[in-house]
Amino acid sequence: MIMWRKSSRSGSGDCVEVRNDLAAVRDSKNPGLTLPVGRTALSQLRLFARGR
Repeated sequence: MIMWRKSSRSGSGDCVEVRNDLAAVRDSKNPGLTLPVGRTALSQLRLFARGR
């Protein structure tokens, strides 16, 4: 079963969600579209989002 998670810090609910197998991301406002990503790309996205 595919499940999605979002940051607990996403107060308004509009955020980027990550698939539980870490193979894709999506916009919570438009969940029908997904973007496949590799683990390296996801790691870089997380660092960027954290401002590091």
